[in-house]
Order: sequence, then structure tokens, then C-alpha cells
Amino acid sequence: MRKLIAVAAVSGSLIFAAAGITGVIGTAGAAGAAVPAGTTPTPTPAAPALTPATHATRCAKAERLATRIDAREAKAAVWLPKAQAREAKATAAGRTKVETRIANRISRVQKLETTGDAVLAKIDAKCGSTTSAS
Repeated sequence: MRKLIAVAAVSGSLIFAAAGITGVIGTAGAAGAAVPAGTTPTPTPAAPALTPATHATRCAKAERLATRIDAREAKAAVWLPKAQAREAKATAAGRTKVETRIANRISRVQKLETTGDAVLAKIDAKCGSTTSAS
């Protein structure tokens, strides 16, 4: 069904462009065409305002996401010291390849934690979340 709607929308815009109807595509009559020097392009309409119902729905989804992020960070907090211990053990044993792999995993998990904290901060700023950034 979505493909049918997309095909109809593209076909309709191509028909308007071929007919040279302005105002639908732009002042030049074709998408991507240059605007003549003496005219100004038509402004795009502003995005509709966010309704309270939409805001509440987005915040509810964000809260579920925040809960998942908190759960992942809790798992990472348990895993990280163990991985650092394995890294130290591999370094002491002279196993540089193993140590490098563990170090790469540790840095990847720390990067994900940083990203998760940034997402939690955005959720808190927009929705007044009750979750805490770790």
C-alpha cells in the first residue's frame, strides 16, 4: 500500500513538472531548476506546531527508550570492570592481540554509554524525564 502511494505521488509530481505548472513544484516549473534573477523562490510552509497530545506520545516513547538505555548501562557497568580485568591479565601475559580486542570492546561500550547519556539528557530536556543520566 505504501509503495502504491509513493508511486502515485512521484507520478503526480512528474505530470505537474512536465505540464509546467508553477506553484506546485516551484517558480521555475521543474524541480532543481534555477530561479531567474528577478524573482524570489516561494517559501516552504512552516512545520505545524507540536500539539500537547503529540508531545505526550513522543515523551511516552522517549521514556520507554530511556528505560532501555538505563538497563543497557546497568549491564555495561557490571561488564566493564570484568573486561578491564581481562585486559590487564592479557597485557601481563603478553597477549597483545587479545588485549587489543578487549580494549576495542571497552572503548566501544564506553562510546555507547556516552551516546546513551547524551540521549538521556535530550529526553530530560524535552520531556522532563524522571530517569537519571549515569
